[in-house]
Amino acid sequence: MAILQVTQRGAVTHLTMNAPERLNALSDEMLAALQSTLDQLADDPDTRVITLAGSGKAFCAGHDLRQMTAMRQAPDGGAAAFKDLFDRCASVMARIQSMPQPVIAQVHGIATAAGCQLVATCDMAIAAEGTRFGVNGVNIGLFCSTPMVALSRNIPRKQAFEMLTTGRFIDATRAESLGLINRVVTAESLEAETAELAETVAAKLSAAVKIGKGAFYTQMSMPVAEAYAYTGEVMVQNMLRDDTAEGINAFLEKRDPDWDQ
Repeated sequence: MAILQVTQRGAVTHLTMNAPERLNALSDEMLAALQSTLDQLADDPDTRVITLAGSGKAFCAGHDLRQMTAMRQAPDGGAAAFKDLFDRCASVMARIQSMPQPVIAQVHGIATAAGCQLVATCDMAIAAEGTRFGVNGVNIGLFCSTPMVALSRNIPRKQAFEMLTTGRFIDATRAESLGLINRVVTAESLEAETAELAETVAAKLSAAVKIGKGAFYTQMSMPVAEAYAYTGEVMVQNMLRDDTAEGINAFLEKRDPDWDQ
């Protein structure tokens, strides 16, 4: 059975991390599967939205500590291997946000350390009631410095720092209130609610969503004046598209747009 299962349903591609016995840890194999699959899907015109879930009891428990411990046997104590691991993990996270398609996390059970980072990195996230989130590496003496990057860009600074320094978990309701996830749903409706959100986004003009996602992340790092200048140019280019003109005309004429996408 593949460590990452890929299922296409219409314009939505569903990815399921499939290492339940390891709580879908971001092992070497899982990172490689995510990287290669996302790279392929980025060029897939039939995929407009991607969902990411985990099999078994958990969404993702973070890095594979057994593999990391084995890395210590190297002459340098594992320094090169650790650096390579964190670089590869960062590459996967960056790939998610550079994808032309929105990526939605479908979260249940636990999302800890780099698993919590994964949730924070995805463009949107829906979680089942009872899901717990944590950046709990500090509990074993390893501060979650790389997960901190995504987490601190999702939730208020002081709340992120408390999670990082105490190792305490928060529940799904708290995660929603902080902005880590979009909403909480029942466990029974998690898959359906995630699919509904994915299909809603997939029904939009894919070119516009692609333009918007790229602009969303680019402008976030800019000062306000620069961001307005940049996004104004983005909107000009969007407006010049024939399919955008069709969408506006359809709205004014009170009909559905005729998009060939």
